Amino acid sequence: MEPAKKALVSIIVPAYNHGIYIGECLDSVISQTFKDWECIIVDNGSTDNTSVIVNAYVLKDSRFRYHYTSQKGVSFARNTAVALSTGTYILPLDSDDKIAAAYLEKAVKTIESDKGVDLVYCDAELFGVGKGKWILPEYSFKGLLIENSIFCTALYRKSDFETAGGYNENMKEGFEDWDFWIKLMQRGGRVHRIRETLFYYRIRPESRNNSLSEERQRRLRRQIFENHTELYQKTFSIPDLLFDNHNLLKETAAVLTSREYRLGTTLLKPLRFIKKLLKRAQA
Repeated sequence: MEPAKKALVSIIVPAYNHGIYIGECLDSVISQTFKDWECIIVDNGSTDNTSVIVNAYVLKDSRFRYHYTSQKGVSFARNTAVALSTGTYILPLDSDDKIAAAYLEKAVKTIESDKGVDLVYCDAELFGVGKGKWILPEYSFKGLLIENSIFCTALYRKSDFETAGGYNENMKEGFEDWDFWIKLMQRGGRVHRIRETLFYYRIRPESRNNSLSEERQRRLRRQIFENHTELYQKTFSIPDLLFDNHNLLKETAAVLTSREYRLGTTLLKPLRFIKKLLKRAQA
């Protein structure tokens, strides 16, 4: 008897109480034009009907696999899913998001045609309570250390995941994908962005990263720095940072005192006044 063929792409889906959304997510997986995939859903202690929804997909298509764990965080769920995977490539996908039908096909073609590419992502669009193009800054590794420019649903090699050591489980409140991209890309690999909208990011009123307070953001950013202290110290110098901040303050001051800014502020005053009147009328 021949051994089972390994899936080329393992889609890993951490889930926590997303029974209302996860069907859309898994439907987008089924719709892929690239068929050589498996999808591993790790239920991170859900108390809603997530298991019922997912098991219906498992019964219909053997490429879906369901695994339940107690609630230990999204990094643990992703690491568990990768450990269970058999694919050459990994594509993380949050259980409330969606991918376009051609995403896997185009991402796999890109990473297989250029061995120097370690990470493939694409243009993205927002849906849900917020809509429109997701404007992402262009990738550079130095820029990545300052701000995340790549969403979690990007394709990479499982072997690179193992070399990087997986998702850091001390990132319990968010930014775990940002921390992982730093680990993955610090060896100097290349990132390729497909200039086509193939990923859809759901905006919910309670979206995790949207609801982070300033205090929590500072705490998470500090944790990322502590996870990669040597790298940050090697990449940035305090004099350079102080000079960059000085230039930024100068540029901001120049904008605020410019004729164009003052003119724009003057033109907007009547609109702000009308808006205030309308709010009072509705109160």
